[in-house]
Amino acid sequence: MPRSSRAVALAATAALLAGCGSGETPAAPAGSGPEAVTGDVTVFAAASLTEAFTRIGKDFEAANPGTHVRFNFAGSSALAQQINQGAPADVFASAAPTNMKQVTDTGAVTAAPVVFVRNRLEIATPAGNPAKVTGLPDFARQELKIALCAEQVPCGAASKKVFQTAGVTPAPDTLEQDVKAVLSKVSLGEVDAALVYRTDVRAAGNKVTGLPFPEADSAVNDYPVAPVVKAPNVSGARAFIDWVLSDKGRAVLTDAGFAAP
Repeated sequence: MPRSSRAVALAATAALLAGCGSGETPAAPAGSGPEAVTGDVTVFAAASLTEAFTRIGKDFEAANPGTHVRFNFAGSSALAQQINQGAPADVFASAAPTNMKQVTDTGAVTAAPVVFVRNRLEIATPAGNPAKVTGLPDFARQELKIALCAEQVPCGAASKKVFQTAGVTPAPDTLEQDVKAVLSKVSLGEVDAALVYRTDVRAAGNKVTGLPFPEADSAVNDYPVAPVVKAPNVSGARAFIDWVLSDKGRAVLTDAGFAAP
């Protein structure tokens, strides 16, 4: 090797050794491995996702040791309001695009939510259907006790649409702020009939009787999910959404009665 080339090589070696001896670890090249997911992942999710997301959360934690999924289940309108007011959340899963738009319009979540499932309404009665409810026209009967979701939440907006389609003016005795509150009224026998999602009927098991009705096709709800812009755990938010969209996540959602988008 020429003397000049040997000098350059020795100088480069000395510089490398000096860098290693300084205590600094060279950065790993980009894309050299998956981003580690740890810590709490806070998910704000529509009440109708309670059973399915609770299962998905446990599966996610098992696959990602060191993580803990914390859920806030409520009506989508209430969740959107909480996020817009600065509540710390990593993920928002809404039961309708309208409530997701409430947070995309303010810039609180990314502008590209993904629809991951669909859901439709079903009539729910106490087990055995003691009032002999047969369809939507029964919701106009003054002698029956009826529970519906309030219009500002997705199940309430969908209910309003199916009643309009059927030409029925309902006579509700109570308007609840999320679908699980409606379902509770039915399962406890406090009302004769209600409109909930078919996934809620399935989750209630033998506590209620479900009655599908054709007008439900006019108000099928799309469920979008998105990470919150100010997510405390950005990598956790991204990983949780990926899990929901994975084959394992979709299998849980399908088993719960949700339909593919």
